[in-house]
Amino acid sequence: MGKRRPQKTAVATLEFFARCAGGFEEVLGRELRALGMSRVRPQVGGVIFFGTLADGYRACLWSRVATRVQLVLARVAAQDADALYQGVNEIAWEDHVRDGSTIAVDAHGENPNLRNTKFVALKVKDALCDRLRNVRGSRPDVDAANPDFSVNVAVHPQKATVYLNLSGASLHRRGYRTDGVQTEAPLKETLAASVLLAAGWDDLAAQGGSLVDPMCGSGTLAIEAALVSAHRAPGLLREKWGFEGWRHHDEGLWESVRAQAREQAVWEGGIPPIVAGDLDARAVEIAQENARRAGVEDLIRFHVDDAANLGRHLRALRKRGNAPGLLVANPPYGARLLKRRELPAVYGALSTAVEAVPTSWHVALITPDAGIDSALGRPAGRTITCHNGPIETWVRLYERSETRRTINVTSLTGIASKVPVVEAASTQFAARLRKVGRERMRWARRSDISCLRIYDADLPDYALSVDLYQGCGTDEGTRFAEVVEHRRPGSVDVERAVRRLADAATIVAATLDVPRENVLVRPWQDARHGTSRTQERAEKLVLSVQEAGLSYRIDLNGRPDSGLPLHLRGVRDLVASSAPGRRVANLFATTGAATLRAAAAGASSTVTIDAFADRVEAIKCSMADNALSGRLHAFACADARTWLVREKAKRHIYDLVVCVPPAWMGPAPGSQHPFELQHDHAELLTLACSALAPGGVCVFACLQRSFELDEPALTSVGISCEDVSARTLPADFVRSERDWHCYLLRRQKR
Repeated sequence: MGKRRPQKTAVATLEFFARCAGGFEEVLGRELRALGMSRVRPQVGGVIFFGTLADGYRACLWSRVATRVQLVLARVAAQDADALYQGVNEIAWEDHVRDGSTIAVDAHGENPNLRNTKFVALKVKDALCDRLRNVRGSRPDVDAANPDFSVNVAVHPQKATVYLNLSGASLHRRGYRTDGVQTEAPLKETLAASVLLAAGWDDLAAQGGSLVDPMCGSGTLAIEAALVSAHRAPGLLREKWGFEGWRHHDEGLWESVRAQAREQAVWEGGIPPIVAGDLDARAVEIAQENARRAGVEDLIRFHVDDAANLGRHLRALRKRGNAPGLLVANPPYGARLLKRRELPAVYGALSTAVEAVPTSWHVALITPDAGIDSALGRPAGRTITCHNGPIETWVRLYERSETRRTINVTSLTGIASKVPVVEAASTQFAARLRKVGRERMRWARRSDISCLRIYDADLPDYALSVDLYQGCGTDEGTRFAEVVEHRRPGSVDVERAVRRLADAATIVAATLDVPRENVLVRPWQDARHGTSRTQERAEKLVLSVQEAGLSYRIDLNGRPDSGLPLHLRGVRDLVASSAPGRRVANLFATTGAATLRAAAAGASSTVTIDAFADRVEAIKCSMADNALSGRLHAFACADARTWLVREKAKRHIYDLVVCVPPAWMGPAPGSQHPFELQHDHAELLTLACSALAPGGVCVFACLQRSFELDEPALTSVGISCEDVSARTLPADFVRSERDWHCYLLRRQKR
């Protein structure tokens, strides 16, 4: 195998690869073409281009989008580790690595025989060092954090590409930030610039356009925009580059490229102002310092104010008439910087800010929430999927000229309002919600019910449920609504479904007279398109509610069913009517509502079982609140299945067992198999019925489509089954009739 020699670097055409954040490859391609690069070919994760060494230097210095600029050194065989080592070892590293330079190697990609990137990097490092030891008599030192010479290896199915990392540390490190003196979760500079160029800021700036960021944080978007306006190369402040430890580095050529950039960075007055503000005074202070270090403080007008008040800071821009401009923002997501319940206020302020800028402007927002379209009352004209740190998100681009869509909504108490929406069908949802809401509230008042289901997937396009919780006692007058999205068919467009859910939440707030921040939204696909229940679990949201004369403390931000399970109201009525003088066991207690109803009805004793300690403690508090504590009422934090086995061994028996298991549970202690309701319910119910005294009854219920009770299996072990689904289904759950199942199970005498 012949030795691989490096490409000549004097005037030869070299091959480069500029890496960038996923989703912005085309943006980077346009930028590199504008910089004069040739044969520009966007790829996944970056852009291939060709040029001279001076072109490589210019890409390092001028690219606002690239995170790294790499020079292709060689392509080597990589069918396995031995082939990779051999190929890398044959590269003339002595022609590349300066004497005394420290090195580092990183790798990405894989093939069937090279799956571990750390192993690949180690193999390449060994091949490089062994080569230099054989040629020079010593191995270079490794400095993974701050090397003089950095190598990157991309593994492909049969080959690997070996790159010299010309830029060194990631190009987002412009040099105008001070480590440790920044806002929480600051936007990376390269991502900020990518968003600006994707939104056409370079063209708008060339036309004399202005830019505003009403939620500027540490000022990254405004500063990057100013650097574009001022034709300032983003790399001028950097002090160290990856090519400095490379033997072919031409210091004179590099200095001439830098000098050219400095000449272009000299500007005279006349650049339109950039306006940036934030509600956090400390964030604005940090942003001003960053702008000063970047040398663009004179181009940005900072202010401390709510985004809703942006209009008062745009007086100077209004004098420019209908000149083009861009409103850009990276609003909080509800994932790291604030609680989900604060998002409606943030979106409302942002919507007001958007309405304050001229209709000739464009709008660009960075968010993982397509529901922001509903707050703005307009759909995004274009979206780019990307990542902001670990968060998968979108850049959503809008035209301010598009008319904001609103609908008229009249609440159940007669208050009229205009509600921003983005989906045309939301008008139909609003009408349906108000119609069924009026009927349900009349029924609830007659029945003395304060927590009820208002809407239950009445319209196919709005397959969601709406539950209303009204507080009592110290929470009298407080209202919460929970909007839960049902399972989406695979054919449903994800973004459209998210927008419909956001529209629905806003309409629910206006119709039911609930503050928007008190509308809790539970998306079906939590992981990508909204905050999941686990993210909201950090802080409890406790509300005191009432049912059948008893008060309950429910955590609306807890685990599923930590609220008051409304579909079990009929089961609780059944338990209350059956409990007097009986020993009651409540197996999957959740909020313990069935226990309270049994105790209040005169049960001789109760025992409450739940697997979560916090729920058990909450049930104890609810019992105490209702003066139902005492030695006759016991509690167990345990897996219900394990608890039943222990009770059977102790020969403890009960007259009434309440069994409402979840659809799925993890394995019981000592078991390796999770519980799945349809598959495992017969075994669980047999165990539950073994705890029954003669004449006792087990109440079993579930709300699950396509569930079928395995009556033959239960009958075979002497258990009779009585279907009481019809008489236990609450009136506000009539649309769930097909999914509701409730049975009374009894042990037959032998």
